[in-house]
Parts: sequence; structure tokens; C-alpha cells
Amino acid sequence: MENRFRARFCVLILLACSIYSGLTLVGAQNRRPKNVQVAVRVKWSGTPLLLEAGELLSKESKNLFWEFIDDWLLHVAKTDGDSHSAKDCVKKIVKHGSFLLSEPLAPLFEYSLSLRSASPRLVLYRQLAEESLSSFPLPDDSYSNNERGLDANETADIKKFDPLLVGVNPKSPDGKCCWVDTGGALFFDVADLLLWLQRPNELSGDASQQPETYDFDHIHFDSNIMSPVAILYGALGTDCFRGFHVTLTQAAKEGKVNYVVRPVLPSGCEAEVGLCGAVGARDSLNLGGYGVELALKNMEYKAMDDSAIKKGVTLEDPRTEDLNQEVRGFIFSKILERKSDLTSGIMAFRDYLLSSTISDTLDVWELKDLGHQTAQRIVQASDPLQSMQEINQNFPSVVSSLSRMKLNDSIKDEIIANQKMIPPGKSLMALNGALINIEDIDLYLLIDLVHQELSLADQFSKLKIPHSTVRKLLLTVTPPELNTFRVDFRSAHVHYLNNLEEDAMYRRWRNNINEILVPVFPGQPHYIRKNLYHAVYVLDPATVCGLQSIDMITSFYENTFPMRFGVILYSAQFIKKIEMSGGELHSSALEHDSEIENDKSSLIIQLFIYIKENHGPQTAFQFLSNVNRLRIESAESTDEAVEMHHIEGAFVETDLSKAKSSPQEILLKLKKEQTFKEMSQESSLSVFKLGVGTLQCCLLMNGLVFDSSEEALINAMSDELPRIQEQVYYGHINSRTDVLDKFLSENGISRYNPQILADGKVKRRFVSLASSILGGDSVLNEINYLHSPETVDDVKAVTHLLAVDVTSKKGIKLLREGIHYLIGGTQGARVGVLFSASQTADLPSLLLTKTFEITAASYSHKKKVLDFLDQLCSFYEHKYILRSTTAAESNQEFIDKVYELAEANELFSKAYKFLLPEASDLKLREHLNKVSQFLYRQLGIPSGVNAIITNGRVTPLGASVFLSDDLHLLESVEFKHRINHIVEIIEEVNWQDVDPDMLTSKYISDVIMFVSSSMATRDRSTESARFEILNAEYSAVVVNNENSSIHIDAVVDPLSPSGQKLSSLLRVLAKYAHPSMRIVLNPLSSLGDLPLKNYYRYVVPTMDDFSSTDYTVNGPKAFFANMPLSKTLTMNLDVPEPWLVEPVIAIHDLDNIFLENLGDTRTLQAVFELEALVLTGHCAEKDHGPPRGLQLILGTKNTPHLVDTIVMANLGYWQMKVHPGVWYLQLAPGRSSELYFFRDGVNDGSQEKSLSKRIAINDLRGNVVHLEVVKKKGKEHEKLLISSDVDNQSKDKRGHSSWNSKIFEWASSFIGGRDHSKKSDDCLKGHSKGGRHGKTINIFSIASGHLYERFLKIMILSVLKNTHRPVKFWFIKNYLSPPFKDVIPHMAREYGFDYELITYRWPTWLHKQTEKQRIIWAYKILFLDVIFPLSLEKVIFVDADQVVRADMGELYDMDIKGRPLAYTPFCDNNKEMDGYRFWRQGFWRDHLQGKPYHISALYVVDLVKFRETAAGDHLRVFYETLSKDPNSLANLDQDLPNYAQHRVPIFSLPQEWLWCESWCGNATKSRAKTIDLCNNPMTKEPKLQGARRIVHEWTDLDFEARKFTAKILGDEMDNPEALASSKKKVNDSSSEDMESKAEL
Repeated sequence: MENRFRARFCVLILLACSIYSGLTLVGAQNRRPKNVQVAVRVKWSGTPLLLEAGELLSKESKNLFWEFIDDWLLHVAKTDGDSHSAKDCVKKIVKHGSFLLSEPLAPLFEYSLSLRSASPRLVLYRQLAEESLSSFPLPDDSYSNNERGLDANETADIKKFDPLLVGVNPKSPDGKCCWVDTGGALFFDVADLLLWLQRPNELSGDASQQPETYDFDHIHFDSNIMSPVAILYGALGTDCFRGFHVTLTQAAKEGKVNYVVRPVLPSGCEAEVGLCGAVGARDSLNLGGYGVELALKNMEYKAMDDSAIKKGVTLEDPRTEDLNQEVRGFIFSKILERKSDLTSGIMAFRDYLLSSTISDTLDVWELKDLGHQTAQRIVQASDPLQSMQEINQNFPSVVSSLSRMKLNDSIKDEIIANQKMIPPGKSLMALNGALINIEDIDLYLLIDLVHQELSLADQFSKLKIPHSTVRKLLLTVTPPELNTFRVDFRSAHVHYLNNLEEDAMYRRWRNNINEILVPVFPGQPHYIRKNLYHAVYVLDPATVCGLQSIDMITSFYENTFPMRFGVILYSAQFIKKIEMSGGELHSSALEHDSEIENDKSSLIIQLFIYIKENHGPQTAFQFLSNVNRLRIESAESTDEAVEMHHIEGAFVETDLSKAKSSPQEILLKLKKEQTFKEMSQESSLSVFKLGVGTLQCCLLMNGLVFDSSEEALINAMSDELPRIQEQVYYGHINSRTDVLDKFLSENGISRYNPQILADGKVKRRFVSLASSILGGDSVLNEINYLHSPETVDDVKAVTHLLAVDVTSKKGIKLLREGIHYLIGGTQGARVGVLFSASQTADLPSLLLTKTFEITAASYSHKKKVLDFLDQLCSFYEHKYILRSTTAAESNQEFIDKVYELAEANELFSKAYKFLLPEASDLKLREHLNKVSQFLYRQLGIPSGVNAIITNGRVTPLGASVFLSDDLHLLESVEFKHRINHIVEIIEEVNWQDVDPDMLTSKYISDVIMFVSSSMATRDRSTESARFEILNAEYSAVVVNNENSSIHIDAVVDPLSPSGQKLSSLLRVLAKYAHPSMRIVLNPLSSLGDLPLKNYYRYVVPTMDDFSSTDYTVNGPKAFFANMPLSKTLTMNLDVPEPWLVEPVIAIHDLDNIFLENLGDTRTLQAVFELEALVLTGHCAEKDHGPPRGLQLILGTKNTPHLVDTIVMANLGYWQMKVHPGVWYLQLAPGRSSELYFFRDGVNDGSQEKSLSKRIAINDLRGNVVHLEVVKKKGKEHEKLLISSDVDNQSKDKRGHSSWNSKIFEWASSFIGGRDHSKKSDDCLKGHSKGGRHGKTINIFSIASGHLYERFLKIMILSVLKNTHRPVKFWFIKNYLSPPFKDVIPHMAREYGFDYELITYRWPTWLHKQTEKQRIIWAYKILFLDVIFPLSLEKVIFVDADQVVRADMGELYDMDIKGRPLAYTPFCDNNKEMDGYRFWRQGFWRDHLQGKPYHISALYVVDLVKFRETAAGDHLRVFYETLSKDPNSLANLDQDLPNYAQHRVPIFSLPQEWLWCESWCGNATKSRAKTIDLCNNPMTKEPKLQGARRIVHEWTDLDFEARKFTAKILGDEMDNPEALASSKKKVNDSSSEDMESKAEL
């Protein structure tokens, strides 16, 4: 029965097809469905896939790069005889690369290769190769004559227009494809290189000439880092590469060179590298990893250009239609298989169905369960992820069938139950437990995260950790680090000013601790008679900072602020002496030190202690206040230092009425008194031991460390309040509790070290110790560890590796502190020592390392072993470090001392007597050299630097002293934050594959060290979510794979923009990483409108991108098949955050795609180009807010200034455009570099003063750079930005230009060379003819779509025809079409104007707009301070659809009374529109408070005032606050400045400067200086129709612009006779002076 029904149904379908094909064959052919294809290509020329493979392997392990080279050279013949296409070559490359990888990593390697993610690294090497060649011009000048040796076409097409593209492929120098750079010479032949290798030191010249190497360089594993550097530039596959590589590898093994390879295939060498070696190099490189949206456009105002579609280059349509895609329940591929003879009819029927399925509206009852129906369709599909992708990426075509689907109540009920725990429509995703930011995720980041997890799993499995434990480890999320470490400052050296519990002044306050739970007004403290907040300031009383803090404390105290205040006083000079002596106080040295004797700080502390003991703390604090008052009164500025007479005067002034002697006598007596001097020194010593002396002035709020400012005090109190409230609420604090004792006992640390307790500004560095030990023979295998007494056999969670330069005083000091740390006792840590030494180290230094090795190996269990080592180090330090001894005597003396100390500490000296005399000088040096190589290569520690490596955390030692207490702190911090949870997992392991005899405490400790160090290198979020609480029986996609190391948890709304992207990303993961997945669907339960009104494609590469017939690489593309013909679509790209893309090939209007107009063309083609990557960052000033207005410049070594920007006040944000390469970021000349320098390192007193930062851009993910700047000495109180009023006054006084003009000088020197800044020769000639003269008028505009670009040309012409002054136009390039960008240079030349294309990437932290029109509005107002070069002082914004009738120079020169902005108010004389004037009622009337509401079609920006007053920062703050409410900022570009005008004042321009028919009456039209084609909300008249009717000169201008455009593009005018006729009619009507009549 069923079969007969199916047969009849098929007959009916075929009959329908036959009838339909007969009736509508012609019409169907005319309305055949159309396609859209989009590609994004890079700006640089293609890179060879073979070289990209090497780069990808080096990311896994540095040694794999070299293994891949050797494997390819050994096994792959140059002929490539078995590879007949690009696909064959890629398979061969993948095969050889995968052979070196473990099984789970191989598929990801293949996918990364097709993704081309390593191409930017090769572009970076091109830049370095170019610099190498340009350093040594060839004798025949064949290189230098062709603009740095570039390919001629590339030079003309790229370099001329884009100075940022620094990685252009160098041309083969004199036909050579490889060369070796040694810094002093280039070698193009192996014979010359061999000659140099015979005497490298002689030929390489000065060591400073050696080429610089970078972290990303490939340094051969046999190289000696101390040897001369030899860098090979060339490509694997060429004969010259093979010859150089073999020679240099042998030289590296012999220790002659430090061999580095930088893979480069110079232009012209493609034929030399073999067919497979050149795959990818000859083709343009298309990218994947982005989304393309075709949105159904709202055509309410019919803003479409009526011009005919231009002819242009039609690209070959490479795709056929996917007939497997379901259309209204039919799968046409199967129908065609059965009835191939009816193909034309079946296809016509399919086309009809496709054209009738598009829905952008549904009835309310159909929308009700649409989300649940979608979830049901997905979970019931055979391939749920594919189903989700097909639904949400083609939603307008499938929504009708979805809405008719019968719903299963179980699915609906489960979704509703889950939504009690998570908001409906919310999407989340976690990879191995760590949340991923769905807004920012892209394919490149996701692949990197997955690769990171798979690499860790591979490392752990090689450590023989069971798979179940590996999964458990990978699923753990490191808890977020909280700054809860409190400095335990309790001692007699704290001097309190008050005591809330005992002092009479607080007696009236209540002492009920529970009152802290009572709500109070914001900012108001709780007045409770309890010492809850202990604000103890650590300060030097002779510094300005210290005395200002005293005044602040006194002020708060006098105003009865509910806080207990105290101070710990110290002398910075005294602490400096302690640090110079290595942290030890030598009293004998201090007694006769003149600096200590005359130390003002020590004297103040002595006097303070005396007064406090004799007259109370209030009088003592009054004395300090008096010192500051006298200092300020006698000083010319408030920054001058304290003098001795201020101290003496203050002491005399302080009320000492009860004293028996006069103040002068007491003062003389105290200066000679030793007791108070010792107390002063003890106070300073206590600060040194606490470690807070390096912070200068600081606040300890109940032990937490803060800055000493008033703002920091209030913030510290606010931070502490909820902690105290929580403890009170749970009863842990009551009225009898000593709050300070409780907090410090629970979380107190004895010493603070900012290097260890990083404040978040400096990223701590971690290295994987597991990867180094798995790489082969490692020095870590040779280490024997030292332990605290009687803990040798215990498992140690924490391992400190001390990297000690045995020849330095600091190294020996660190070694001794490590020994003291163990002597002091630690149950959970062990210490290993990695000795290194300079080449000139003497024999006792070498013998000390040997002694340590023998002792740790043989005697680590002995009770007195640590005492022996400490005594030996003390002897060595005093005998060999602090004073020199003759070599012959010293060697034997050292050995004898070892024997003596060994016997004294109950160690058998037999082992020493046997091994020490036999120790080989050469072998010891070789071992030290091996350790140095390990430290530098694996851990990044340069020679001569002492450091501590704690379970992979690298802490290099700076200028400050590192004590044993710091090692305790390091142990505590690291164990608590990232080791503890790993130990718990490792302790539960059932070790099945490990020999029981190997399962020692050392083995387990090693595993913990390796695992914790590897996991610390993971770059991922510390946030997690409890996905397991959500039900996943009916409404989830669950994929179980117990063998996988990757687990994906996700909550997805399938009908959301994030769901569109995630569905594609999840499919990629499923294919290449084979994860286990649990995807809970979370659609909105009630919909009022369609959730998606677009088509979407996420572009992912496949192996089909590589040709199977030839050696071309096509690259991935977005393909939209069978798009609706009668709907207007607009195209948007969803690209990764760092990408700036622009269309470069697009014949059609991408803003208004109407496929019915395509004619015979079947596929609309668009090609975008990656114009640049965005380098972003945040800049902070030490102990202050962001340095608003700080200028930064970026460039290369040879050209330091290619881009510039300023730092925003908002988060200190800044951004610049870059391409792959090595860049140098600097402070701009002028005020910025005069006041500031970059701060390197952490706050340990050892920061280097740096004026530039090197930044390597070597991937497609961009870079986020965190900068910290410090003001130079003597400039601490100078302001960066000076008001122009003050500036002008100072300029008049000094008689020369000041900073504001200086900054314009250097910025304007750059502006002429910026991207797309054009000033043609013809234009210059026009100036000389007397055509345009005077000050340039700068006009800024934005346009999107062909219609608005048409308007823009008309606006340009109207401006130029009404002024004789030079004009420069600034266009935001983000949305300009390729035809417009082709025409505008010719138009500039023809009409004599300048122009520049500018852009700015939307900051990640600023709330994003999703609708294209709102993004365009935002660009008009949000980035005015940063989008223009710093030299530009003023600009006028003119809407694209505006016609100018007056000289814009008049507006440009207008005095806007010091306001940053000037707008025209809305006119109100068209009474018909009164109902639409929303600003006269409700919210806007109340908010404006009588101020006018302005129109945003025309406005003036005084950029100098705009930047000075931080107007841009204020506007962005208002925007961020308001834009999150979807009902706010309906007209974003207009509402925002009007809303903010109380903070960012607006000058109201005269009404005649902007007239538009919608709001202004015809009576004022004749006086209009500009006419804007405002949308009319009443009539909704189409733009073009309104333009021709309202503006009588519009048709003339339009005719002129279109005629010029047609001439340039080689197109024919659209019906020129009709246009001329239209023009004539307009002219006739204008002769009647209709405007004059209107006025009457």
C-alpha cells in the first residue's frame, strides 16, 4: 500500500514538473535563481605551503622544524614525479608533517595548513630578508635600483600605496635564491661561507654587528649561543638551501656558529623550488575563518540608485548548485537520478519552489513555538550539527516549513525547565571546562585553543599518566587569582594616631558590630566604635609623598572618619644601604657612614618617636604636619624637598610645653642619642623585611597593599566592606573579635614582593618544563634536589629551580637564601640548582658547582647537609667573590676547605676526595655551557641573569634583594593558586604503566612539576559554568567520545547570530578534533518577530580549495546558492576582531543587492581584501589613570614613523594599523617623549627606562599590547595636555611655539604620506594658476552604497563650485565601493582637491552595534579624536546627500566660542511636522532644559579643543551607558551629542547653514547655505525623487558627476537623451524662480 502511494505521489510530482515546464519555461529561464560568492584575500603575495608546514610544526616543538627539513631533504626528490596537482602536493606535505606528530595532532596540522594560518610568519621573514639585503647593496646595484629589490609589479601596485606592507617579497638578488647573513657580510655561495667558517671571528668583525635574533627564530638545536650568528635566508626545496643547510648544520655541531634559518622564497625563484615547493606561492591567498551575511533590507525610504548595473570583469562561477539541499521537502538530486529525461522541467519546478519559499514575516501564531520547533528539527536529524547550520544559515528559506512542524511536548518542557536556570536565548561555550567568549571567538583562536589542549594531552600521555587522569587534568579550570594576600605588619614599629575602641572622641558611637549590615547611602561609611579598618601608611617622612600622606591622614582624623590610622616610618637612604650590602645590616659599616649620619629621614623618625613617647601620638603627627607646612611655605614649588631647617623649625614649633628643657637643647641631645637612632634604624629594617620599601609610599588596609592616594583609601575601604560584612553575617566576626588579628592570621604573609604578587599590569611568564624534558636529553634529568631536614622522602608539590650565575655576587646571595629557606623548614617544596658561569670563570667557581652536584647526589638525606652548603657558600663568597685570590693558592685552598667543612658537618669527605681532584676543567665548562644553552633556549633566561623557576613560573631577579621569605611567599602563592588542585588529581592516580620501583617521591614530584608547568602555559579563561545542571535528554545534541582529550560544553540559541557562527565552528571541531560534546539548545520561547532576517555563511577551508588538475590554490569562498530575486539584500562581513577588510572587486552595489537586475549573470561576485591587521593596546601611567592624549608612533627600524595615534582616557585604549612584520612602538617626539618613558619589568625598583617597544606581528590574530609609562624625574607634576588658552598665553610670554604647535609640526610631516592621501600634479598646477588659494578647508563624510556615493560626488562638486579655497575631503573607507575608490583619484585630479581615506576599528570593549546603518552613524561621532591625524585642527562633517550653496570657508573660519562642536538646531517653521518633533516633549524636553536639539547632517569639530577637553572620551562613556538599552539612541549620531551637550558643549550655528524640507518651511529656502535631503517620516518620499524636486541644481550636478564617472570607468551613460531632457525641464522650471515664489 505504502509503495503504491509513493509511486502515485511521484507520478503527480513528475506531472506537475511537465506541466510547469511547458507553461513557464521562458519565464523560469528569465527568473532563474541567482547566487552570491564572496572571497577575502590578503594584501601580500602568496606564500609556499611547504614553508608554512615547517612553521606550523615549529609551534608544536622547535626541534620538529629541523626534523621536517631533514626528512624532506632525505626522502622527497625534487622532481615531484608522483605529484600531479596542488592537492597531491598538499597530501604529500601533510603526510611528511603528520609522521612527526602524534595521532591526535595530525588532523589539526592538516586543517591548519589549509587555513593558511602560518602565512603571516613567512611575511615577517620577508621583511627581515629585505632588511638583510638592503644592508649590503650588491656591487652592480641590481638590488637597490629597484626600490629595495622588490618585484616590479608589486612595487608599483602595493608599496607605492601601502607603506605599512613591510613584508613584500624581495626579488631574487642577482638570480640567487639563498644567502647567509653574518652581520658583517652576505654569502651567496657555499664556498665563500666555508672560507668564513675557517676564521669566523676575523671575518665577522665587531660582535655588535652580529644580526639580531628573535624569540620566533629557528635556531638549530646543536648551535652554541655564544658563537657567531649565521642566518640562512632561503626556501626548503632549492639546491642552494640544501648546500647551505648541510654546511651550517655541521658547523653548528662543531660549535662554530649559532645557526638560524628564516624561510623565504624570493620572487623569481619559484622554478627552483620544485612543483610542490612552489604551491601557494604563485596564487593570491584567500582566507577562511570569517562570516558573510546577506540581510533582508528594510526599504522603507527606497534609498536605491536607479543607475543601470555597470559591466565589469565577470569572474568564472566555479560552483554548481547543491541539489542535495532540501527544497520544500524535495531532494531533487534523487528525483533527477530517477527521471533524467525530465531534467529541464524538474529544474524549472525547483526554481519556482525556491523563488516562492522566502519569508521575512510570519503571523504571530506561527511564531509562537518557532524556537522549539527548530530545536526539535535539529535533535531529530541524522546529523544535528549540519541540520542546525542549514537552518540558521538559510533561515528565510526554511522558516515556513519549520513553522508547520508538529511539536513534541517533551522537547518544549525540557527547554522551559532549563530556562529557569539560564536566560532564554543565552549562548555559552566552554572548551575543557573554560568558558570562551562567544562574541570574540573565531576559527583561528579556536584552532589554537584546541591545539593547546591536544598538545598538553600528548605531553601528559608521554609522562605515562593514564588517559582518564589526563581528561580530568584538562577539565580543571585554574581558579581566578584574588589579591587576598595581606602583609602582616604587626610590630612595635606601627605608630597609631587613634583607636576607635578607646579614644574619648568616639565614645558617642555605637559599638554594635551588626550595624555594619545596615544599608547606608552610597559613599557614606558606617560609624561604629570598632577598629574595623586599619589604614597603616608606610612612608619616608622626608619625601613629598610621605608628608602629603601625613596631611591627608590628619585631615581624615580631624573629621572623625571611622578608620584607625597609623604609620610605619622608614628611611629610603638607609634601606638603599641595606640592599647594597646584600640585605644584611653591618652595624660597623653604618656607624661611620656620613650619609647615614646626615640622613634627614632618620632624624625625623627619631624626633617623631621621642615626641610620641613623651607627648603622645597626636603631638607626634602634628610635628610631621609642621615639617610639611614649613617646607611648602619656604619653597617656590610644592615639589621641593625637605631641608634640615624645616625639621628643626617644626620641632621647635611643636607644642612641647611639658618639656623640662628647651626644644633646641632637646634637639642637640637627640642627635647624639644612640637609643632613638637605633629605633629609627630598626623601623627602616622592619620595612625592608616587609618588602614594601620599594613602593615608596603605600597604604596597608588591613594588610592589603594599595597606593597612598586619597582615592585609593576610599576604594580600599569599599573593597574591604563586603568582606567584613560577610564575616559578620556568618558570625565569624563579633564585637569581641580583633579584626586585624583575624585577617592577618588567616591570610597574612611575612613579606611582600611585587614581583611575585603581580598586580595584573605585568603578565607573569610561564614555561613548560615537560616539553623540554620530552624533547630529549635535558639538564632537568641530571638535577639532584635539596630538601628541608627529614623531608627527603616526602612528595613535594613545589619545586624551586634556582638559576645561579656562580661568578656573581647576586647569584651566590640567591643560592644562600635558597639554602636558608630550606633550613627554615618547608614541608611542601624542594630546591634544585642550575649553575651557569661566564666563559672566564675560574676553577674554584667550577669546583663549587661540582661540590654541589656531589653533595645533592650523595648526602641530601644527611641532617647537616644544608649547614655544610651554607658555610661553603659563605667561605666562597668572602674568599672568591668579594676579594680576588691568586689561582694556584685558591684552588687547593678551596678543596681543603670542602674536606674540612664536610668533616665538621658529619659528611664523609671520601666522595669529595675521590671526585674533586679528578674533576675536569673542560667537562665542567661544557656542562655549564649546556645549562646556559638550556636556560636561554627553553626558559628564555639570558646568560648572567639569576632567576627562580617555580613549577614553570620564571621570576628573573632585578635590582632588589630576594630573600628566603620571598621563596616562602612564592611557594605559598603558586601552591594556593595553581598547584594544589593538580596535586589532588595526581595523588589519586593508579599508575599502571610505570615500574613500581620507579614510583618514588621524586618521580611523583617531577610529574607534578611538569604537569603544573605545562598547564600554566595555557592561554585561556579562568571562568567556568555549571553546564551539568541543565537537562539534556530531549533538547540537546550529545556526542560521547571517551577517547578524546577535548570536551565541548555549549548552550546555543540556534536562531541567533552567535548560533549561526557556532554551528559552523562546532562542525569543524567535530571533524578534525573528534571531541565529546554536549550542546544544549536554548531558543527564545516566545517570539514577536522573526529572530533571523538574513542568510549567513561561515567560510571554512577544505581540501577542495586545492586544485586536483593543476598546481593552483583557489582558496575558500562563501557561496550563497539560490538567493531570493525580489528581495533587496545588504552584505556584511563578520570578520575576526583584528581584521580590517575592504571590498576591492565588486561591480554591483553590495549595500543594495537586487538579484533580479543581474540579467544573464548567474553569480554576483565580490572580493574583499585584508587591508590591515589592528594592533591594539592599553596604556597606563604608574600610580595614575590612563595618560589621556599620549601620542604613540609605530614604524620599522628604518622608518620609525609610519602610523600614529593617541591614547584614549577610556581604559587607556589605543589602536594602529599594521601588517605582519617586526614593528617598533615609540613615544612621539615632543611633549609625550619629553615627559614619559616606557616602564619595563615589574615594580621591583629595577625597571629599565625604555623609549621603544619591539612588537612582532606573525599571525592573523593581531596583538594586544599592555604599556605602562612613567614620568621622568622632575616632570612628575607637569600636565601632558595644555589648554590652548594657556598654551597661547605661554607662547606669547616665551615668544616661541609650544608643545601644541610642535606636535602639529611632526604630525603634519607625516600626514602627506598616509594611506591613500592624494595630491596630484594637476591639482598643484591648479593652485599655481590662481584657481584655489588660502587656508585648506577640511571636510569629512561617510557613504555606503552606490546611491549615497552618487550623492557624495554631487556634494563634492557643490562644495568646490562655491569656494576658491583648497579643499581636502576625508572619507571613512570602511563602506566605500571599489568603483568609487577607482573614480575618486581621477576626480581629485580633474577638480583640484585633496582627499584621504581613513578608518578605525571598533574597539572590543565598546558596546557593538549590529545593524549596518547604526554602525555608520556611530562612526560619525564616536572616534573623532582618534580617526584623524594629530596635525588636523578642524574638520566639518557634511552628509553625503547634502548640496552646498555657500562658501564652506565661511563656516570653517567661524568662531565657535571655544566649544568643541558646532551644530545647526532643528528649524521649527514647518508646522506640518510638529507631531514628529519628539524633542519638545517627554524625556527630551526635560533633559535639554531649554537647550536646542540639533541636526547632525552638518557640524564643525574643533579637533584641538575636542582632544583637550576629552570630548571623545565623554561621548564614548555616554554611548556605552545608553546604547545597551535598545530603546535609547534611536538616531545615534544625532541623539548622542544632543544628550551629552551639558558635558560636551555645542555651539549653535545660524539657522541658514542647514535647510531641509522636512523640518523647515519654504519661506527660508532661498537663504539656505546647504540643503540636506532629510528623510520625511510623513511622506517617505524616495531620495532620488525628492532630490530632483527640491534642489534645482541637483540634476546638473548629477549629470556632470555621472558623465565624469562613465568616462573614467569606460561605461556608457544611462540614456543620456533622457537625462538631458530632464535637465532642460529643470532649467526651464528654475528660470521661473520657484524659490522666490515659495518665499512669497
